[in-house]
Amino acid sequence: MRAIQDHLAACEARAVSEVAHEAAQAAVLGARGNCGMMLSHFLLGFACALEGVDRTDARGFGGALAAGVQRLDEAIERPVEGTILTVMRDTAAAAVHSATQDVAQLLEDLLDSARSSLARTPELLPALRAAGVVDAGAKGFVALLEGVVGLLRGDPVVALDGGWRASGTEGEGRTGATGDEDVLAAAAAEYPQDEERFRYCTEALVRGEGLPSQAALREALRPFGDSLIVIRSEGLAKIHVHTDEPEKVFAYLRTLGTLATHKAEDMQAQHDALARAGEGGHVSLARRPVGVLTDSAADLPEEVVRAHGIEVVPMVLVDGTSSLRDGVDITAEEFHARLSAEGPVPTTSQPPPAAFVEGMRRAAEQAEHVVAVVLGSSLSGTYASAEAARDYVKEAPVTLVDSLGASLLQGLLALRAAEMAEAGETPERIAAALARIRRRSGILFTVDTFERLIASGRVGRGRALLGAVLNVKPILGLTAEGHVEPVGKAVGRRRVMAALLDAIRERVPADAGRVRFGVVHVACPDIVDTVAAELRSRFGRDVEILSAPATPVISTHLGPGAWGVAYMVEGAGTDAEPAPAT
Repeated sequence: MRAIQDHLAACEARAVSEVAHEAAQAAVLGARGNCGMMLSHFLLGFACALEGVDRTDARGFGGALAAGVQRLDEAIERPVEGTILTVMRDTAAAAVHSATQDVAQLLEDLLDSARSSLARTPELLPALRAAGVVDAGAKGFVALLEGVVGLLRGDPVVALDGGWRASGTEGEGRTGATGDEDVLAAAAAEYPQDEERFRYCTEALVRGEGLPSQAALREALRPFGDSLIVIRSEGLAKIHVHTDEPEKVFAYLRTLGTLATHKAEDMQAQHDALARAGEGGHVSLARRPVGVLTDSAADLPEEVVRAHGIEVVPMVLVDGTSSLRDGVDITAEEFHARLSAEGPVPTTSQPPPAAFVEGMRRAAEQAEHVVAVVLGSSLSGTYASAEAARDYVKEAPVTLVDSLGASLLQGLLALRAAEMAEAGETPERIAAALARIRRRSGILFTVDTFERLIASGRVGRGRALLGAVLNVKPILGLTAEGHVEPVGKAVGRRRVMAALLDAIRERVPADAGRVRFGVVHVACPDIVDTVAAELRSRFGRDVEILSAPATPVISTHLGPGAWGVAYMVEGAGTDAEPAPAT
């Protein structure tokens, strides 16, 4: 829902078809887990039914709801009644059979139908009945309708009451627990542990032209596991499957196009965490054992952040007397445009401790322990700000990891932390692995002009003038301790690309078990495909490459035309060595 909210906030469309389409696409990109995938399917069917429509009435709205449920029904390999699917189906049926022509009244009636359907779900799913709870995804759909109806009523925006018990006599259900805990406990009831055949909840997003149809993808992926859901939409495919062989799933998907995001969560580790929580007297199944936080200097693409549930604390830009939050009040592309134009450029500042406190608390809402991968301490005071904030966060323990890096080097480390968390690793093992990985990894970058380096004080005017006259392009990098160092130089853009990529090749150890790359740029997006093609020619066509525009805090020091390559080397036993995590 946050993905849809963020996407629609920037949407200027007014036609119902366009708004529905934008919401559906955002849902696909932001979907996580079974319920998120099902909601995406539903919204895609809803949007298709409204295609080309500027305004709709009660009948058209009801028909679109029915189309959404039909598309969802067709997509699910193993439908389970008593879940969000049941409530959606009952709600759509009520809409189709409604005689009212008043959309507001229709929504009021649908909310009543959805609530009644939700209360009946424990009768359809024994695991819910035994726990005395309703399905959390189904309750989320009801909460969505409550929000829509509340908006139409003009109700003030307030937090919804989390408590919802299954219908029945007083005393039924879980005793001695709050309503919130009951609802959260229902989140896993759709797939109880004793019925789960496979270990890893696996999700992936593939981009490419000519991707197979939904039916063809389902046929190809069916042998890998169960709980299969496939979404196909406009040059992308999103996959959800429970499997014991996630890497084989990813390998197959790489043959189809670009694997934009992928993850495999260890459901056994999640159930173990639940059991431990239950022994401690509380149940919070919606909270993962370990969550990951980083700051916006990591340059992680939004779809990666969404897929892994990474919390991002925005860096700060100071524009005169105003403060702008990186990625919230100003995007990287908007900042690049200002950087390329004449006029004053906002200066950068580290997030205050209060911003980290807020981010850590948000992360703690979703996880029992938080691992924070922060901009290198040798480059900024951001790490010190995070350290100060940690003392004020009591909701969950926070492990700080100094990335000793920036941009996609930091981003790749945060991504690896999220992957390890999903695999059930402890915060200590995650921090140890990141420390060892960082020692073998790095980032190199080059600039097209010297103005911003002069402004940052990293290059003197004399050297800059000489470099500009001779068309010399410097290559800079970060040491293992996170300090900027000169690496080399070349004359002209073509030669500097070859020199930088050759330097990357020299730095990647021959025994690297796995290497991933990140290509970052400042107002020169065309460079990404060229650099990515060169990396694949050197390291193999299936090598994983992230790309992103540089965050303002990075681009303000490098200037337009700058670009860089981060490399993360993962070898055997990367999690075996202790590290000074704090």
